[in-house]
Amino acid sequence: MTALLLSIASAALLGMFLILLSNLLFFPDLKEGNVFERNVGVSVLIPARNEAAVIGESVRSLLRQTHSRMELLILNDNSDDGTERVAIEASGNDHRLQVLPGKPVPRGWLAKNWACQQLAEQASGETLVFADADVIWQPRALDALLWELKRTDGDMVAVMPSQQTVSWPERLCVPLMALAIHAYLPAVAVHHTNHPLLAAANGQCIAFRRAAYDSLGGHASVRDSILDDVGLARRVKRVGLRLRMAEADGLIACRMYRNWKTVREGYAKNILSGFGGIAGLFASTVFHWVVFIVPWGLLGLGFAGGQVPWHPYWAALLVFSGVLIRAISAWRTGQRAGDAILLPISVLLMTGIAVQSAWWHWRYGGPLWKGRRAVP
Repeated sequence: MTALLLSIASAALLGMFLILLSNLLFFPDLKEGNVFERNVGVSVLIPARNEAAVIGESVRSLLRQTHSRMELLILNDNSDDGTERVAIEASGNDHRLQVLPGKPVPRGWLAKNWACQQLAEQASGETLVFADADVIWQPRALDALLWELKRTDGDMVAVMPSQQTVSWPERLCVPLMALAIHAYLPAVAVHHTNHPLLAAANGQCIAFRRAAYDSLGGHASVRDSILDDVGLARRVKRVGLRLRMAEADGLIACRMYRNWKTVREGYAKNILSGFGGIAGLFASTVFHWVVFIVPWGLLGLGFAGGQVPWHPYWAALLVFSGVLIRAISAWRTGQRAGDAILLPISVLLMTGIAVQSAWWHWRYGGPLWKGRRAVP
């Protein structure tokens, strides 16, 4: 059994390393120096529910963009913390900002998806950019994003914003998104095949050509999906449109969470759906234990004098490989490479998040988020 576990870990780590190497070569970055044509109308669309603590900085950063033909639409989704007031004050009454009142959520819709659909219906731009309320934009970020859309001839560009992490729960968990993207999903396959499983997106920043968004049915096509970003990316593939990914390279940044409670609840909201249900989540948890924790245990056992197949130095190689892959993915995305040495702790924390997600599913029929059940 131990030899089998080592074989699985070895094969998995080799595959991850090869995908990571491919992405180091072929995963593009947004480029600050590229300036897009000023005559392209852009609608930046932000669904906001109780975002008063963060939306002001986001609004100010967007209104400093070098792209002149931009409108900023915010949908106030029944906030009770002054979100609308903070957004308007941050804008200095700039005419480019409109704050729209949210309508009641129809049956069969998730609240955020309905908010995005309402925003799209009111947008006038040729390009639609959906963003979260806590995303911060450098002045040329929007131009760089529009250039990437044009350069790649994409219909949808899924940007991976640079993640800002401060507390230890953030540092240990948030960078695993970069590991999953850069070590599990080859950009070459995403960009040049139509298989819907070879698709990814981060809802913090997604850009569409308006005609493409309308042709795939907009957010109505993923109205009941808690992973609306990934659902849209897969739908783009299914209808034969072009999906592109790009790293923000610091031009677009986000601090998703602030502490263990928000990290746990934020990831627990999505993780069950991301792995296709309880069985998939359980299989994924076991897989990550085998790949990233079992080699550490066997290394300790070997150096304590226990019997370990293939010599304990093979377990040491697997430990080193896992840490290296985690460190390179962090370096590639502007995060702390040194935190990679704590990868087993990260896996244990993600196991706790998986348990939280399973509990929500069993107790409430789905995840909870911002005081509401995140199920239609």
